[in-house]
Amino acid sequence: MNLRLRRLAGGALLGLSLGASALLSACQPAVPSTIKIGVAQPLTGPLKALGQDMVEGARMAADDLNKEGFKVDGKVVQFEIIQADDQSDPATGKKVAQQLIDQGVVAVIGDLNSGVSMAAAPVYAAKMMPQLAISTQPEYTQMGLPTTFRLVANDALQSKAMGLFAAQLPGGPHAYAVVDDSTPYGKGLAQSALAQLKARQRDVVLQFSTDAKTTEFGELVAQLKAKKADVLVSTLADFQVVALADQLIAAGMKMSIVGGDTIKTEGTLKINPAVGHVYATSPIVGADEFLGGKAFLKRYREKTHHDPIYGGHYAYDAVYVLAAAIRQARSVDGAKLVAALKTVDPLAPVTSSMRFADNGEQRYGVVSVYEVNNGGWFLLTRSDNW
Repeated sequence: MNLRLRRLAGGALLGLSLGASALLSACQPAVPSTIKIGVAQPLTGPLKALGQDMVEGARMAADDLNKEGFKVDGKVVQFEIIQADDQSDPATGKKVAQQLIDQGVVAVIGDLNSGVSMAAAPVYAAKMMPQLAISTQPEYTQMGLPTTFRLVANDALQSKAMGLFAAQLPGGPHAYAVVDDSTPYGKGLAQSALAQLKARQRDVVLQFSTDAKTTEFGELVAQLKAKKADVLVSTLADFQVVALADQLIAAGMKMSIVGGDTIKTEGTLKINPAVGHVYATSPIVGADEFLGGKAFLKRYREKTHHDPIYGGHYAYDAVYVLAAAIRQARSVDGAKLVAALKTVDPLAPVTSSMRFADNGEQRYGVVSVYEVNNGGWFLLTRSDNW
């Protein structure tokens, strides 16, 4: 081939290459100037304070990223938080998922309740949309969906912490009662904690199921008294445990209560101390226990005029992790974001260690045990090796 033909051929190949690149670029979703992130949480009902805490944490992160002029491929983008009330209800959670998709969000921080997260998960997966849940039921990431991610340790670890801690309470032998709220979260966690107690040959005198809303525990109190139970292992919510404590005291009973993460709230601090010792296991590690927690707490209080209630710092970090994944993927395409979330090594300003495994679980999740002491939650122990 002579020089002229070589040049013509080379020019043609270059033209084809540039054309193919342009076509490929055109096929890839452009990163919009405003990136919408959904936050689906209970914003009404008994758990509204916990859900609002998640919204406030996410909103604060978006504000901070916007102020710093966050860029993707040299382009400044803005983050917008779209909140939605899932009402702690699976059916509503599914509707909310579709509503957020219709509003153009690229990822969702949701939900709080395991049952709601699992109901909504297939809706998000159908659109290949990342769902970052603070729910703890192990089955959430075992649904065969690539889009399920968990922000904290799961209940397989928490149940070990709950059962082992309860089994080792001083002053034994004890008579144990295990009470759940019939939700997927509550029943699963209670059954696993029960297995830990039985494996250590503890005397479980009562197993009892109620619902997630009741505050009338006459039948339960009667059975606890009849069985002479002195340790209650419970997955009830904070407002339920406070009500139950009053009814136990009225019945002349005193017992140790070991609960899950839904009682590790400001609400439980209102409990009447006459009921006895109150403990909570939680994969929701307090913001003040992290290196970046002090600065976060100061700014959170300035912004909201109150202390964090639950997992606001996890929602804050989740927005930063999503931002890092978008920057790495250079796209808001769902499949690219899902892939990026499983490989990105992001800045998580508060927890510093928010990393997802291939199955969507946290690589470095831990569980802490707390006790109500002098009107506050006192950290007793923290471990990832229960």
